[in-house]
Amino acid sequence: MIPYAKQSIDESDIEAVCEVLRSDFLTTGPTIPLFENVLSRRVGMPHAVALNSGTAALHAALVAIGIGPGDEVIVPPITFVATANAVIYCGATPVFADVDPDTLLLDPQQVKQNITAATRAIIAVDYAGQPADYPALKVIADKHDLVLISDACHSLGAELNGTPVGALADLTIFSFHPVKPITAGEGGMVITHNPQYAERMMRFRSHGIDKDHNLRAALNSWEYDMVELGYNYRLTDIQCALGLSQLKRLERFIQRRSEIADIYTQGFAGHPGFSSLPVRDGVKHAHHLFVIKLHDTFNQQHRLALYEKLRAVGIGVNVHYRPVYLNSYYRQHIEPQSISCPVAEQCYQRVLSLPIYPSMVDSDIQFVMDQLLIASDEILVTD
Repeated sequence: MIPYAKQSIDESDIEAVCEVLRSDFLTTGPTIPLFENVLSRRVGMPHAVALNSGTAALHAALVAIGIGPGDEVIVPPITFVATANAVIYCGATPVFADVDPDTLLLDPQQVKQNITAATRAIIAVDYAGQPADYPALKVIADKHDLVLISDACHSLGAELNGTPVGALADLTIFSFHPVKPITAGEGGMVITHNPQYAERMMRFRSHGIDKDHNLRAALNSWEYDMVELGYNYRLTDIQCALGLSQLKRLERFIQRRSEIADIYTQGFAGHPGFSSLPVRDGVKHAHHLFVIKLHDTFNQQHRLALYEKLRAVGIGVNVHYRPVYLNSYYRQHIEPQSISCPVAEQCYQRVLSLPIYPSMVDSDIQFVMDQLLIASDEILVTD
């Protein structure tokens, strides 16, 4: 099976991990702040906090800005469930604003229409690796005194008008899951310009305790105080070593992803049944996903047939994503009539993700293209 995504590990990654395994610290050691500092410098922001997943990073970011019961946070429906779940973890309410029909990115006009007196923040998702319209969202956020959060779990290495993702919002969340631009096995990071946010997230990731073992050792004291309820959301030195090693090859990874995306885009240009998602002007795309959108000639049964045909020949196509609020938990806890995202629902019925990852070889790319064209032609002819 050619998967839709996978990690790319080499001997330098293995040696970096082994070096930590031979060291004194497997966790709460020096590799964690090193990873934080290297990544924060890379995107030009002063503070970074490593956590054990992108989900934990989202949760910590919302806690840091004080989100709680009675608050609302605007989120897009086309995203992984963690984006909205993190809002619920805080006792707040996710409010779903529709997406742009071309890019599937959060639509600033829809954000405006969903702001209420209870709105406290906006989370934009860089769907597939393309940065959201942060200039427009920042204007809205500033006007209404809202915090702008970038869920950039797809877009490490991307840029907007020359500014790297990580420096486009008040807080930015990265993920280091194996299918993401770089991996630490699992892991996440929050980047911010605000030292108070960073301090609270560092406390929150370690049970809400005010002094970690390094500070206690420096003070020659065993005493600490748990000043708020926190979680064990720490990332290990082992994972940070892998993340640091991977970060050295991020540009190479992005370049290869871009090459694959270009081959797909050129190969499918003008096809009557589907097209790739457009890239906005000024965007350096991370291409975490390569998503095609089926045209009106395909219905949902056609997509299912296309999915099954491609899986049957060993191509691991996927669908990203069903609108979050259509999941059973959300149907049970949020009144459906309160949500209006027709674009997201229409787009969900027409998207399909093709394999894309840095170690994908040219013969696999060609095989995916050939099989997709054959399968789509068969479906259109027999309909």
